[in-house]
Amino acid sequence: MKKFTVIFVFLTIIVLTATILLNPFKAPSGDSKQYIFTVSKDPDDEVIGLKLSEEGFVRSIFVFEFALSLKGQQGKIQEGGYYLSKNMDTWGVIDELSKGPDLKWVTVLPGMRKEQIGERLSEALGWSDRELENWNETYTAMKFDYLEGVYFPDTYLIPVDESGLKIANRMINNFNEKFAPYLPEFAKKDVIWTTGLRLASLIQREAAGPRDMKLISGILWNRLEAGQKLEVDATVQYAKGKTDGNWWPRVTGSDIQDIDSPYNTYKNKGLPPHPIANPGIEAIEAALNPDETDCFYYLHHQRQIYCAKTYEEHKENIEKYLN
Repeated sequence: MKKFTVIFVFLTIIVLTATILLNPFKAPSGDSKQYIFTVSKDPDDEVIGLKLSEEGFVRSIFVFEFALSLKGQQGKIQEGGYYLSKNMDTWGVIDELSKGPDLKWVTVLPGMRKEQIGERLSEALGWSDRELENWNETYTAMKFDYLEGVYFPDTYLIPVDESGLKIANRMINNFNEKFAPYLPEFAKKDVIWTTGLRLASLIQREAAGPRDMKLISGILWNRLEAGQKLEVDATVQYAKGKTDGNWWPRVTGSDIQDIDSPYNTYKNKGLPPHPIANPGIEAIEAALNPDETDCFYYLHHQRQIYCAKTYEEHKENIEKYLN
């Protein structure tokens, strides 16, 4: 009996020791540094497990998936960024992932105005009405040349507790970096960067796609150089503001006549005082490199652009394609 007890204790010690030494759930290392682990859109548990394994946060993809099933968290990990350390065991990693992301993905599309960006941020980060108001009226209105147009279209991974002011500066810094190569190009053409950006914002909103941008740029430059009013519907849309839930509502004849705003380019010559949206690189390049054209007018029909040299020709196009 004594011999059996000794053998049992000995085997128990061996099993416990092996479990401790070979524990597949233990932390991969003693590295306590905090890293950002990202989960892409439409996350898949197997892909997440593989990424965790490759980046050194878990010892095995299979152990991760097994532990995830035991925790009942399959298919519940949200997209975004998570603060993880490599001294966490698998259970700790799953606990962190189950709490929800520490950082959220926010995509700014070319042609959005800052209020639209604010709404996206508010939805993603859970802002109050006051925080959204601060974004629109304070954080994005601190410098004259930075009221609009500099909140660069891109996909951002933003900490959920980051202030609106920091987010605005984050987007401005991104704009400054992306726009920097074009500054000397505009200077060579004796065009102030703010002028180029204002024009790019009109091109972004008026074009049906990238293929139209340089032609529209050439037409708008023609109007500016001839001292002709730009008469761009998108500027009236900007002045009109959000209507029936739409930031870019349809423009009517009465809008053109009744909206008394420096942004109404049917009433005022030249460019509006600020950009009307946040343009992407293609629109900026179009403002810098317009097509050479004799056209002064254009319209779209089924996403195809038709230009005209004279107003009479333009009226013919209206009759042919729109009426």
